[in-house]
Amino acid sequence: MAATRNRTASPAPQLPVLGGRRESFRERVADALRAALIAGELLPGEVYSAPTLAARFGVSATPVREAMLDLAKEGLVDTVPNKGFRVTAVSEKQLDEYTHIRRLIEIPTTIALAETADPGALEALRPVAEAIVTAAAEGDLIAYVEADTRFHLGLLALSGNDHLVDVVGDLRKRARLFGLTELVKHGRLEASGQEHIELLDALLARDTEAVREVITRHIGHVRGLWAH
Repeated sequence: MAATRNRTASPAPQLPVLGGRRESFRERVADALRAALIAGELLPGEVYSAPTLAARFGVSATPVREAMLDLAKEGLVDTVPNKGFRVTAVSEKQLDEYTHIRRLIEIPTTIALAETADPGALEALRPVAEAIVTAAAEGDLIAYVEADTRFHLGLLALSGNDHLVDVVGDLRKRARLFGLTELVKHGRLEASGQEHIELLDALLARDTEAVREVITRHIGHVRGLWAH
């Protein structure tokens, strides 16, 4: 069964291997579905069947169905008996709350990294930051979201607090980035992408005030620019 409303066709997302780790096929499908959902390729309120999504990704329906059940546990979709899965909507109140929590966690953690992070570990994130800029220049929202997730969670992982990384990862999934297409339309996505390189340079320079300014501005985009 197709989605309840047709959208303009877009290239099928590639199945990613995030974070440089080996993943099961089910996990790779789930990662790709999350990226498509976060970037707004799958719309809130729409019902999608496993066969329809499987055809889009070029895989069988079974791993898609299993992956969507994983997303249902995360609150990103709801199951619709005999039809498929409905993408859950995010309210204005929820977006405000998610962004507030991210600010409380990410800003002080990132500022602290200016003093504690190994320069080599920071420099290792530069190719990911550059991939974000490339995806922004090409208007590839799926690639942008995937690289953006790798960068931010990889950066926070340098704090050594795995639970913190999990919490922020969950918040990012739930908040989503619905306004990315508007940034593309207005030519603002590349500027947002460049902030990742700006942040890295400030961290490597051990400039805590510059780090504070960049990360505060960047997280503000989640609510101020990226979210409806």
